[in-house]
Amino acid sequence: MKEKGSLPSLNVGDTIKVGVRIQEGGKERVQPFEGTIIAMRNGGINETITVRKIFQGVGVERVFLLHSPKIADIQVIRRGKVRRAKLYYLRDRVGKATRIKQRFDRPIEKAAKTKTKTKAK
Repeated sequence: MKEKGSLPSLNVGDTIKVGVRIQEGGKERVQPFEGTIIAMRNGGINETITVRKIFQGVGVERVFLLHSPKIADIQVIRRGKVRRAKLYYLRDRVGKATRIKQRFDRPIEKAAKTKTKTKAK
């Protein structure tokens, strides 16, 4: 189970990159899935998000359990400005009609692993 502080704040309309743990043979790797959050459900330990992306001209949706051990990490790429709780209408739209305005009033939390560079004078 993920700690509450390890997850970034997520909202519907955000573009995120989810690192999914994939087991192939005896090896485990992390596969990124980048898309837009179109729905959020439940709360607490059962919280899920539905992420949609277009792959080779076909819409692909995946439902992720946020606190699942299969999720390695979640990064927010950009914040979206929407006025709906569920963005199911994006399923019927094609191309540039699926664009979502960017939101600048909610900053993106940077990873704690980034180092600050200081110049010696």
